[in-house]
Amino acid sequence: MKHLTAFVADHKQDSRCGIFAVCSAHPMVLEAAMRHAREAKSLLLIEATSNQVDQHGGYTGMTPQHFREFVESMADQYHFPHENLILGGDHLGPNRWQGLNAEEAMRNADELIRYYVAAGFKKIHLDCSMSCADDPVPLTDTIVAMRAARLAKIAEQTCAEKFGESDLVYVIGTEVPVPGGAHETLAELAVTTPQAAKATLEAHRHAFELQGLRDIWPRIIGLVVQPGVEFDHTQVIDYQPEKSLFLSQMIEAFDTLVFEAHSTDYQTPQALQQLVQNHFAILKVGPALTFALREALFSLAAIEHELRPVHKCSGLREVLENVMLEQPEYWKHHYHGNTSDCRLARGYSFSDRVRYYWPDREIDEAYSNLVTNLAGESIPLPLISQYLPLQYAKVREGKIAATPHELIIDHIQDVLHQYHCACHGTQQSPLTQ
Repeated sequence: MKHLTAFVADHKQDSRCGIFAVCSAHPMVLEAAMRHAREAKSLLLIEATSNQVDQHGGYTGMTPQHFREFVESMADQYHFPHENLILGGDHLGPNRWQGLNAEEAMRNADELIRYYVAAGFKKIHLDCSMSCADDPVPLTDTIVAMRAARLAKIAEQTCAEKFGESDLVYVIGTEVPVPGGAHETLAELAVTTPQAAKATLEAHRHAFELQGLRDIWPRIIGLVVQPGVEFDHTQVIDYQPEKSLFLSQMIEAFDTLVFEAHSTDYQTPQALQQLVQNHFAILKVGPALTFALREALFSLAAIEHELRPVHKCSGLREVLENVMLEQPEYWKHHYHGNTSDCRLARGYSFSDRVRYYWPDREIDEAYSNLVTNLAGESIPLPLISQYLPLQYAKVREGKIAATPHELIIDHIQDVLHQYHCACHGTQQSPLTQ
C-alpha cells in the first residue's frame, strides 16, 4: 500500500505529518468521516477490529468482505474516491478465541487473516499478544513474534494468490491496557520503555526471517507501544511528552517505522499534535466518535422533550436504558459499583459501551422516531444554543443546516477535525472550519 509507505517517508522528512484511523462501523460515523475527508481532500483510513468483523461475522454481523462492500457503498453514496480509501484490520490474531487452546485459537486466527486479506484490507495489525487457555501469562516476546510471523506468511500468500503480488503493510506490537479503554479505574500508566520496544522489534525480525519473510520488513510501518495515554469510564490520562522522550528518540533510528498510538480518544488537540510530532504518527480513534454521536443524540432527545408532549416523544434514552438492562452482556463486565454508578456509566462512560447497542431494532426505531419528530419543523435556535452550542455557532454562520442529521454529523466531525489538524500540523479551531 504505497499511500502508507509514502506517509511514513513523509513523516521522516516532516514530523508534523501524521495519519489517523477511524475505528468504527457505525454508518453515521463513517458518513461524517467520508464527508470530512472528501472536503479536506485527504486519505481516509478505516479500521475494523477482530471482535467487530471476522469470518463468522463478529459483533457487527459482517465478514471482512461484507465490511468492505458496506464501506465502499457508502463511499459511492457520499462521492468519496475509492483510491483515497484505505482499509485496515486491527488486533488480528487469536483475540476472539482466547478461551481455546493455543493451536485451535491460532487456526481460527489463520482463517481470520485469510478473510481480511482476501477482502482487500491492506493495513494489517498482527497482534498475538494475548494468552490462550493453555498458554503462560504473560506470553514471551518470542512466542508472540512467532505467532505473528505465522500469520504474516499466510497474509503474504493470500495476497499474492488473490491480487498477483503483495502490497500489504503491517503493524506489530500491542498496547496496555486492552483495546477499547481500560476496564478499571486508572491511577498511573507505564510508558513502554525503549528496551521493551527494541525487544519487540528484534523478536519479530528474527521470527519473520525464520519464516522466509525478511523482504517484507520495509513494509512493517508501525510499532504499537504505550506512550502514556488512556481513558477509563470517567478519566483521561493525558499525554506527557517528557515521559516518552527516550521512546520517541529510539524510533528515529528506523527509517521505515513510526509508532502507532491506540486509545488516543479524548486527548486534547495539543496532545494529539504532540503525539504526532514525537513519532506516534498513526493515531487510532474509535469510542470518542461514537461518544460524540451519543452526545448529539442525547442533546436532540432533550430538545425533543422541550418541543413535544412526553407521550409523543421517541423515548430514545428510556428505550436505550431498557435494552441495555435486558441485554447486559456488552457492559456488565466493564461497569462496576452501585446501581447509580452503573446507570451513569451506561449512558456516559468514556468507554462508550452504548456503541454496541445502536443496531438493536428497538433502539434504531426510537432513533428514527427522534429524527422524524425533529425534522418536521425548524428547531428553535435557542434550543440548539442550549444543547449543541458548537453547532449553534455554525448554524448562525450558515455553515450547516439546523436539521437533526446535519447537527449529528457536524458534532462527530468536531472530533475528526481535531485529528485532522493534529496530523497536518495545524491549529485551526473547529469553529472556523
